[in-house]
Amino acid sequence: MNRTPAEDRVHWERTADRLLLAVRRYGSEDHALVQLPGVPSHNGVHSDGLEGFARTFLLAGFRLAGAGGEDPHDLAGWYAAGLAAGTDPDNPARWPTFAERNQAKVEAASIALALHETRPWIWDRLTDRVKQQVLDWLAPMVGDPMPGNNWIWFQGVTEAFARTVGGDWRQQDLDRVIGLTDGWYAGEGWYSDGLTGGERRNFDHYNGWAMHLYPLWFCRILGDAAPGGLLDRYRERLRRFLEDQRLLVGANGSPLIQGRSLTYRHAALAPLWTGALFDATPLAPGETRAIASRMLDHFTGHGATDAGGLLTLGWHRPFRGILQVYSGPASPYWASKGFIGLALPSDHPVWTEEETPLAVEQGDFHRTLTAPGWLVSGTAADGVVRVVNHGGDHADPARPHADDPCYARFAYSTHAAPETPGDPTASPGSCADADPLDNAVVLLDAAGRASHRRPATRISVDGATAVSRSRAHWPEDATWDPFGGPATRYALGPWITVGSALRGSVEVRAVRVDPASGDDTAGAGHVLRVGGWALAVDPGSAVAAGTTEGATARVAGADGLVSVVVGAHGLPGAAVLAGTDSNALGAASATPVVATEGPVTHGAAHVALVHLGGTDPAALPEVTTRALGSTQLVEVAWPQGARDTIRLPAPDPSYDPWKDQLRA
Repeated sequence: MNRTPAEDRVHWERTADRLLLAVRRYGSEDHALVQLPGVPSHNGVHSDGLEGFARTFLLAGFRLAGAGGEDPHDLAGWYAAGLAAGTDPDNPARWPTFAERNQAKVEAASIALALHETRPWIWDRLTDRVKQQVLDWLAPMVGDPMPGNNWIWFQGVTEAFARTVGGDWRQQDLDRVIGLTDGWYAGEGWYSDGLTGGERRNFDHYNGWAMHLYPLWFCRILGDAAPGGLLDRYRERLRRFLEDQRLLVGANGSPLIQGRSLTYRHAALAPLWTGALFDATPLAPGETRAIASRMLDHFTGHGATDAGGLLTLGWHRPFRGILQVYSGPASPYWASKGFIGLALPSDHPVWTEEETPLAVEQGDFHRTLTAPGWLVSGTAADGVVRVVNHGGDHADPARPHADDPCYARFAYSTHAAPETPGDPTASPGSCADADPLDNAVVLLDAAGRASHRRPATRISVDGATAVSRSRAHWPEDATWDPFGGPATRYALGPWITVGSALRGSVEVRAVRVDPASGDDTAGAGHVLRVGGWALAVDPGSAVAAGTTEGATARVAGADGLVSVVVGAHGLPGAAVLAGTDSNALGAASATPVVATEGPVTHGAAHVALVHLGGTDPAALPEVTTRALGSTQLVEVAWPQGARDTIRLPAPDPSYDPWKDQLRA
């Protein structure tokens, strides 16, 4: 939409007001709880009511702060009443304590941030009794052994706020938060959201809406009491992160569809706005607002809110396949973090300068993000951004896991969503148990079941190429877990080594399969299958949307995109597989795949060309393979003249890291 800078600010304010006013009719009479309609999370209805209060209060906090307290809808009064009632221990509708519900610790951080931002209009006007009630409710956070992930920052910002208003806090807690965060820093602006198996393997949107946001607000709350140099350290890390994040937004305004908690939607804007607020961004003000407004319009224009103005559980349409067990009716309101820009005054350059084109609109690019192990490519002709993933899987490397589709796939995009069948909140395990299909490299057992990938080991990330390796396994009793819970019974198979080269719209995906010790499926004669991009298609036409010709499978998406997979070497079988209610972007979907005709040949290189774009590829790269000792080399000659070599080394056949684990 074409809006002037002044109109854009008004648009954001009105959008925030509509969201805030829409939830009021679901507030309890005393405003302590906001009980939105829908399927409760596993935390229960009471906890969900606190979540509804806290997350919308955060939005109200940014709205009030940027307006200098101007408050035509009495946001301050409405939420002040809820604070008094929710922290009253004698109120039947009081908030759950931290001991009663862990989730309350998450919501405490939103409440602390909102109270800090609105201090002149809410906190300073509360009675001494209510102030003490709030501090008493927050106090048990002190000394709490928070989990080793972004949750430590709920403790950090809560205790920081309490410290500034005379509440309880402990220096040891704050030191632990700072120290752990430094240990999770993976370089180049990227954090791993905690360590898994002692390794940095957890890369997703939490980098921005948690790991960069909270540390800077921690310093903002503490002011001069913050440790010396800490603010500058966090600012520099965010500045570097934004160099990469600006690339991960499509011309359609969509952020990367990868990782958990995707229903927070435009919370992905949190680090961009935070960078502007803390003078910690390499982006011009016009680019910051261009990304932000494009993303906001993307979601509001694709049905993120229902007829009553409530944010739904899903991505565009309501869709439970991307949810987690902790997702409840109010969870999407962490999208409030996407409104941080409203905390900036209306005369800030992000609100006054003209928008500039997004990175992907300025020209084609490819970039290697070493820290998360991602190859990135953006193409200006169609506005599509693609990420090839050889570095993160949110899994303990010491145990086999069922594949989480939002972490274990080889590629993710701003224009295509992974296939996520089932509702993990209703039937834990249903999503993870599904056979990996799109952007997956699998072995099919005698029953036709696909192997799983997690955990994967990064072998190399070099230039436009990356390589990783995993042990094929077939989980028997996987229970889905938002933090990467392992399978406890499984069948082990061969090693699968996969290498990628990414330029433009095409990924060259090379595969070798090798025998492994302790193979429960030895002699099974597995078929190797390589999946391409899943696309949403018109309902009822999934079969018509897909075609095959020789070793090529093609899908035409409902939005005009094209997904193509070509078996360039050793993968002559092509097919298109249909999905129903398994994709966040549409009720029907289809995925092109290629496969071996019979059992895969161990030690040989198999190569697929995987394309996602607005049209069919104008020209495909030429690929040749040869052996160099025990390493398979896949040499790629691109139409534009560039050349890449993918190196697929042989694994140690005697290596069996899971030999003492329980198998099927």
